[in-house]
Amino acid sequence: MLDADFFRRWMAAATASVDREAERLTDLDSAIGDADHGSNLQRGFRAVATALEKDAPDTPGAVLTLAGRQLISTVGGASGPLYGTLLRRTGKALGDASEVDTAQLAEALRAGVDGVMALGGAAPGDKTMIDALLPAVDALGDGFAAARAAAEQGAEATIPLQARKGRASYLGERSIGHQDPGATSSALLIATLEEAAEG
Repeated sequence: MLDADFFRRWMAAATASVDREAERLTDLDSAIGDADHGSNLQRGFRAVATALEKDAPDTPGAVLTLAGRQLISTVGGASGPLYGTLLRRTGKALGDASEVDTAQLAEALRAGVDGVMALGGAAPGDKTMIDALLPAVDALGDGFAAARAAAEQGAEATIPLQARKGRASYLGERSIGHQDPGATSSALLIATLEEAAEG
């Protein structure tokens, strides 16, 4: 079972992963976006880490809801509202339970991904974070390693796509041949679930 400690470890691992990969995320974003994805997420997840140190929520849902609120209030551009919605909706779907299982997490994450799709208007194949998140949610029933692999494959599969949503869509065909930064950061977030489980 997954308790509040697991979700705090997840957010800590995500913060460390974004720190490590910020430059690569920004490089990817400089090709098809505003060249700020890595630095924006770095600022947001550091704020999440600080908030969780100050306030120790005692349920999985409360951890993710607080994290989502922090991302919305500290991250500029589209990624703050999108990531914030993902975590807040997931947290709300988990409710007040003190522990959840992987199936409940998968169901809650699906609600979070639905919230992101509603907010951003993106569908699978539009070359966005959805291309990593949806396969991960589908694979989560087979465990965290399966979700990680599905998210990473989903992110890599954005390379040949033409962007239909977000800043990259303004480039039209010039967006082809570049891996989507949002899908890449989403794959990092999913990968850190496995780290939290080991941790």
